[in-house]
Amino acid sequence: MHQEYTHQYIWDVPIRVWHWLLALSVISGWLLGEFRTFTIMQWHFYAGYCTGTLLLVRILIGFAGSGPVRFSVLLPGIPALLGYIRTLFRREPSGVRGHSPMGGLATIAILLCLLWQVTTGLMAEDDGLFFEGPLASSVSASATRTATRLHHYGAKAILVLFALHIGIMVFYRFWKRENLVIAMITGRKLVKRDR
Repeated sequence: MHQEYTHQYIWDVPIRVWHWLLALSVISGWLLGEFRTFTIMQWHFYAGYCTGTLLLVRILIGFAGSGPVRFSVLLPGIPALLGYIRTLFRREPSGVRGHSPMGGLATIAILLCLLWQVTTGLMAEDDGLFFEGPLASSVSASATRTATRLHHYGAKAILVLFALHIGIMVFYRFWKRENLVIAMITGRKLVKRDR
């Protein structure tokens, strides 16, 4: 490994547990939503409630958590973003402490998409299975139909974001020689040494 890099403890236990619980919750919700049988839909709802709860926790962590997970750190300035893009295809680890500027933006995009999905799910109804989100009866039939349609589109958007997330992990592992998956398991990430 390059001498200018070192492994540092970046991701604390709560954010790592949160990350893997969110992954499990979202994957479960998607799979359960795809099969849409009468008995399975209730479990789809539970996965949605779990995802919603995890999002609320993440919002709190985003304002009150440790440095690398705060929302203020996730939103890079334009110069930082452009500087990072210029170095993206170098065959060396990024060395960034926490999320890269692009990773921070991707994190915000994923959180917003999941928030969209949970919100529309609360107002959606399942097509003919007698299930509806807990807020569906509080809004108009038109709003429920719109929420249902947007919920289905949101599922597709989450699939795209999930595929991009996995693709980026593979890119970092094999092109940039930086194993971000292990970092999210152990909490230790390869970062540039302070000079």
